[in-house]
Amino acid sequence: MTTVHAPETARRTPVAPSFDVLGDDYFRDPSQQFADVRSDTPVFWYEHLHAWIVTTREDCLTVLGDWQKFSSAQNTAAEVPLKHQEVYPPELISMMIVGQDPPTHTRSRQVAQRGFTKDRMERLRPEIEARAHRILDKLEEQGSANLMEDYALELTTQTLMALLGLGYEYEPMMRQLRDDHAAIMSSAHESLPEEHLNAVWDRFIKANLVLRDIVESRRESEADDVISVMASAKNEDGSYVLLTELVGLHVSEFSMAGADTTAQAMTNAVIFLSKNPDALAEAITEPELWSNVFEETVRRRPSSSFTSRTAMQDVELSGVKISKGDMIFVALASANTDPDYVERPFEFDIHRPDPKDHLGFTAGRHTCLGNPLARVQGATGLQVLFERLPSLRPTNPDELDFLRLALLPIRRSLQVTWDLADVERSRERTIRTLNLQVARRTEVSDGVVSLELSHPDGGDLPQWKAGAHLDVHVPNPDGKPFVRQYSLCSDPDDLSSYRIGILREPAGRGGSASVHDHLAEGSTVTVSWPRNNFHLKPAAHYQFIAGGIGITPILAMARQAERAGASWELVYGGRTKGSMAFLEELTLWGDRVTLVPQDELGHIDLPGILGDVREGTLIYACGPEPLLRAAESNSAHWPKDSLRLERFAPKVVEKVSADTPFEVEFSRSGKTVTVGAEESILEAAEKAGLPVISSCQEGTCGTCETPVLEGQVEHRDSILSPSEQEATRTMMICVSRANGTCPRLILDA
Repeated sequence: MTTVHAPETARRTPVAPSFDVLGDDYFRDPSQQFADVRSDTPVFWYEHLHAWIVTTREDCLTVLGDWQKFSSAQNTAAEVPLKHQEVYPPELISMMIVGQDPPTHTRSRQVAQRGFTKDRMERLRPEIEARAHRILDKLEEQGSANLMEDYALELTTQTLMALLGLGYEYEPMMRQLRDDHAAIMSSAHESLPEEHLNAVWDRFIKANLVLRDIVESRRESEADDVISVMASAKNEDGSYVLLTELVGLHVSEFSMAGADTTAQAMTNAVIFLSKNPDALAEAITEPELWSNVFEETVRRRPSSSFTSRTAMQDVELSGVKISKGDMIFVALASANTDPDYVERPFEFDIHRPDPKDHLGFTAGRHTCLGNPLARVQGATGLQVLFERLPSLRPTNPDELDFLRLALLPIRRSLQVTWDLADVERSRERTIRTLNLQVARRTEVSDGVVSLELSHPDGGDLPQWKAGAHLDVHVPNPDGKPFVRQYSLCSDPDDLSSYRIGILREPAGRGGSASVHDHLAEGSTVTVSWPRNNFHLKPAAHYQFIAGGIGITPILAMARQAERAGASWELVYGGRTKGSMAFLEELTLWGDRVTLVPQDELGHIDLPGILGDVREGTLIYACGPEPLLRAAESNSAHWPKDSLRLERFAPKVVEKVSADTPFEVEFSRSGKTVTVGAEESILEAAEKAGLPVISSCQEGTCGTCETPVLEGQVEHRDSILSPSEQEATRTMMICVSRANGTCPRLILDA
């Protein structure tokens, strides 16, 4: 350990005997510890840190604002072990951004700052949201978690990976680098066991060598990830601004500063909100307040209690003389709760007039480089967390599981629990999405492409059953993405990927053409969680009928029927054999599959197939509308609900009279809306600000299915079976209406 301070002469005074940076009271609430000593000893010597501690906001700003009197150069005075000095020279560690003064600090900061602009962070927000949801997807059914490790650190580390342009394969290395960098920084001021420190340095050097290779590979990159931005920055003469070793060092800094500090703040916010339920309720109701929640948390409890400087000349602060060479610890937590500046300093108030008026990100030249990132990911992470799990609370808000370092008190755990009813509510009120990659693209017939979609983290995808489909957000070069529904045609037991098949329709609305033109292997695409309106009901025997791309849901159904031990047969028609997809797979089932290429054999013989009613048999059909209408007419003599259909387009509704206005009461909210003759229930509800969700708005996807408590419904959807429509337990509020003789519906929504 290297500690830089003036040679010992006389004992330094004043001191604060009651102040203890390793005691429970300090880790419970650092700000309160400072408040207990600030009025009597605003500046005091603290022997454990071999440093002066300054506590008033005025003194803190004085130190932070003058780099010539108060240098940052000793902030990273850690000793590099001799065995590593050849690849990691001792002077390199002193070149951390937090340990430099101008002009070298200015150069490094200006280059790195290009990767942390506010606009760049705002563009990252959807990625942060997607990763937050992915993490919660895996946790929500547990009902409890270690919030710090399982959510906060997971999210901030993944966000940093996205910002650095690193794939999921680097995540274990970056997680470890985060902790090792913190230990090395602390070793400059606090003693650590030699064996532990040696292991830390070994891992630190290994990770930095990997980072150097990545930096070299991005020297000419035009990407806007932070590594590429720093690696490609050049001087006027064409030379690189930053050495490879220096970029690697700065990425090491970001591994900690960009992950741990924000995770600490998010976890602290949960504790503060548990003790201030009114603030939590307001933020849930008004999501724009989440940024204020984050700012107030950082004001009230900064993730780093201190930042440090070295006196470059004899100075005086609050009447205390500080000698040249003495170390000064600037108490950020104290400055933020200084009653001479902050009204009601210990209240958690998310309505402060200037919520960013604090030193939680320090001040001056060394204002936290990543504060735009912290502010976006902190507020976003909290918003997603409580949107999904509003009942989440700490089991013990006063839990003190910390890595006890004075400079960087690192909380290691906070156990939380939530009501599992939150899970079902969130599924009802939101369309859950996944950001997936095209792992494989295959041309499976003339005009049909198969896409296998997997998650970049390599983990399993949400479960599904045969008949399910995805809402796929298809790239639209002209603006807002198309949203199209495509049936899953892979094996429901294989959750490593989803497979969909898409027919290019030249006369379509543009979605299928965009898939064919823009989604290649490696492309990213947003999809919904699987939804199923075409369930395979139990039966002794199945008659499957598929036309064209309608084979996709039937493939999964045949597999499920096979596993269930049911007998089945499939008749599959297409324009030509070359246009019929997945034929190679279908050959594995032998004569149970009958192929009917139209150019060779004409249309499927539905009268012959469906002429005789077969007991215990269900008919499942998917394909073009003429095929489905023919299946309906040729199975009309079968028992009710024997036929199950999935349509590509909404069925044509023949109106017997003009639509008229009616009222709908939404029982959960207590609101009643009037639905006009020319609008849907969905549209009226959206105008009234009610939390309804939808996707296709054609009655074909099932997203807006809503329970009916009272009233008569005229069903216009393409999903519910005849028996389900007669029972009127649910309705699709995007197309269906109150029956013409019914003036009012009551819905369970």
